[in-house]
Amino acid sequence: MLDVRSERLARRFRLWDTDGNGHVDRSDFENEGRRIVAAFGEDERSPRARAVMDAYLAMWEYLATKAHVDPDGTLSAKQFDRVAQTEIILMGDTGFSAVLRPTLSATLDLCDTDGDRQINPVEFRNWIEAIGVTKPHAEEAFDQIDENHDGQLSIDELSQAVRDYHAGILDIPLLGR
Repeated sequence: MLDVRSERLARRFRLWDTDGNGHVDRSDFENEGRRIVAAFGEDERSPRARAVMDAYLAMWEYLATKAHVDPDGTLSAKQFDRVAQTEIILMGDTGFSAVLRPTLSATLDLCDTDGDRQINPVEFRNWIEAIGVTKPHAEEAFDQIDENHDGQLSIDELSQAVRDYHAGILDIPLLGR
């Protein structure tokens, strides 16, 4: 299962490393936050947009600190894998809650454009395409996560799916195939 986890972290790393230089830095995390905010047409100064941006930057700072890298420095793919394995995967729910949950919560709050505390297929697709997943993979992922087939994903349902995906338990195309 560790190979699946590493492969998914490598895919995540490649999605952040948009310039292909083999490193991620603060700007890569900031850029993903901006892509998500833009995907929903949200003003970057709004509280929901700021929450997304702040959460992404906090995630970067947490990972950089744990990797003993200056916040203005960079992480190589190997460093990213090591710190993400240690701080997110191996720490289980505690690691997920500390590192990913704040970013996911802020993002899902932004995605919930109709305010019903549910993520519909369009909201989900907008988010997942903003992080680099193609439309067919977004639709496939939604269908697999929506186990009760009600056409909606609760915040908890989606959080569990993201956690299980990164842990290698759930095989859904959250980062594409």
